[in-house]
Amino acid sequence: MARRTFGKIRKLPSGKFQASYIGPDGQRHNAPFTFPNRPSASTWLSGVETDMSRGGWFNVDLGKQPFGVYALRVLDDKLAAGEIGERWAETCRRNLRLHMAILKDLPMRSIGPATVREWYGAALRNGAGRTVITQAYRFLKATMSAGVREGAVIKNPCMVKRAGSNVARERQTATPVQVQQLVDAISPAKYRAAVLLAAWASLRRGEVCAVLTADVDLQAGTVRVRKSRAELLESKKKYDKDPKSEAGKRTVHLPPHVLPYFKEHAERWAGRVRFFVDSKGEPMRGNTVYQAYKRARKRVGLEHLTFHDLRHTGATLAGAAGANMADLRKRLGDSTDAAARLYLHSVDGRDEAIAKRLSEIAQHGDVAQLPDLDGL
Repeated sequence: MARRTFGKIRKLPSGKFQASYIGPDGQRHNAPFTFPNRPSASTWLSGVETDMSRGGWFNVDLGKQPFGVYALRVLDDKLAAGEIGERWAETCRRNLRLHMAILKDLPMRSIGPATVREWYGAALRNGAGRTVITQAYRFLKATMSAGVREGAVIKNPCMVKRAGSNVARERQTATPVQVQQLVDAISPAKYRAAVLLAAWASLRRGEVCAVLTADVDLQAGTVRVRKSRAELLESKKKYDKDPKSEAGKRTVHLPPHVLPYFKEHAERWAGRVRFFVDSKGEPMRGNTVYQAYKRARKRVGLEHLTFHDLRHTGATLAGAAGANMADLRKRLGDSTDAAARLYLHSVDGRDEAIAKRLSEIAQHGDVAQLPDLDGL
């Protein structure tokens, strides 16, 4: 009899035979049952070998593991490897607990396309919100992809069309007059500079909260963006983190017309280290400025305008002031793709000119009246 080159068969004291093999994961796996004779065990191993050669290997033990247990292990491994951030990990854990309960205890191998489709439809009908369920679906799909690589499932069952992508609503923008109305309505006044940074310099809320006093150069009229403030909802952990890309580290020129607000803030409310602090001198929380903004937008009848819409407003106004795509990406801290890097270049000094044009827009409030900008 030819010697077996794949797998191992041994006779048990009971007289039955046990088959085992080394899987793609480098671990030895036993067959889920014993065999009455050696030929039947050999036939089973041949089937496993064929599956592995076709990329259809299945880890029986891993396939029995509950989805919730497996998903958390994958999540922890990715977090430890730096593939995801703490904020996303917290979001996934919360979604698993609140919106994926019917999947949590199911064995990995039992989750098929129909199960995923039924869960997705039910989750949307339960009113959790499309954005939340989209995040949960992305988490599910990433977990099942890991399961495919490790042999827990043969094929990723997440096949719902467009379920993992948000159809972004059309962003709202404010006019210069509306921005000023919002700023005037902000109370306490110590939060006005934060709203101005979002609206006229297009900073994200986390970037606003991470600004240091040393980052604000009133003489040059610039704000340096180096970090973003992250706040976890459940653990209450707060920390500064690097931007998603190097493009996020940037220096943004402020429109001259808003500088008086920053001078007042620096004199009255800025901390020694942080530009925005609370009454105890601690870093300002993102939710604090959001609540102040929320009250202000209600007072002026702009409840449809989110805080992130202010960033979009700043980008739109900068575009109206003459910024090209390269200028906008530099000002907003967005990464460019390879094609854009080849053809679009931002000229040094142009950002300062754009900031001055923004003040011109603010003075007359009508973008259409802006003169030709070829001279920039």
